[in-house]
Amino acid sequence: MTSPFPLPVTWPCMNNINALKRYQIAKVFRRDNPSKGTYREFYQCDFDIAGQYELMEPDFEVVRVLTELLNELSIGDYEIKLNHQKLLDVMLEICGIPSEKFRTVCSSIDKLDKQTFEYVKKELVEDKGLTSEIAERIGDFVKKRGPPLEILSELTSEGSQFLGNSEAVVALDELKILFTALDKSKCLNRVVFDLSLARGLDYYTGVIFEAVFKGTTQVGSIAAGGRYDNLVGMFSGKAVPAVGVSLGIERVFTIMEQLEKDRNQVIRATETQVLVAILGKGLALAAELVSELWNAKIKAEFGLTKRVMNHITRAKQTGIPWMVIVGESEL
Repeated sequence: MTSPFPLPVTWPCMNNINALKRYQIAKVFRRDNPSKGTYREFYQCDFDIAGQYELMEPDFEVVRVLTELLNELSIGDYEIKLNHQKLLDVMLEICGIPSEKFRTVCSSIDKLDKQTFEYVKKELVEDKGLTSEIAERIGDFVKKRGPPLEILSELTSEGSQFLGNSEAVVALDELKILFTALDKSKCLNRVVFDLSLARGLDYYTGVIFEAVFKGTTQVGSIAAGGRYDNLVGMFSGKAVPAVGVSLGIERVFTIMEQLEKDRNQVIRATETQVLVAILGKGLALAAELVSELWNAKIKAEFGLTKRVMNHITRAKQTGIPWMVIVGESEL
């Protein structure tokens, strides 16, 4: 799944807008080569907040909206893995990794949701040039995951290596504000503080998150996002902080289709409840009868043909459960 990209990213600057909330459902294209379960061309639902706001205000709202979306879709159990880019960078610094290797190391850590740590460790050592000792230090950090306030308490307790770095302290303070707000909003139970979460793209500057379906259907992440304070400025020359999330429509449909199959329910091609089958060409009669159904807010269609089996076949193929058959004898 790709990460959110504000389209077009230059809107706020081109139109002298200081604050903007926007959403869209549109076709997008993958830049890198598609892998198993991914597409070159697909539909994505984006929600972005750009502009100057109070600290963590838009971050809270984006994560809250994501939980609402996933709850309303009724796809079953899910979790939102969450981390902070600054915390990730400090973690790599503590492990002794030079800054120029941060992004390439993050791309390896990003594979931990699909691969074992031993596989990732081998890649870090053989392909990225790290020592085995440094890779093991990374392993000690990325194994930390759990309830947000518990992990946060551990990372801010006396003796924590993060407290000696000003950037890490800023990140931990931001996360405390965010977790407290999500807790008050009754959705923190959906969030997991996961130090192994590392988004593969290099424009993230703050909170990063990824929603994962916990059911049997394996589709990878179903939504992802984070804070990208410098991305808009790359295109416009004007700094506009922003937070966004993207939800993959195809992946959600894959889950919903599998859930229907698991319940032995046939996925209908239409929501139509009644087919008014006129055995002849009586459009006026069809209009009268189908309008009664439409006026009663019943989803209905009509057909005009003398061949009764044509009507029945149409109803069976589209899964319409009820028919009103009107011919000379019925009248």
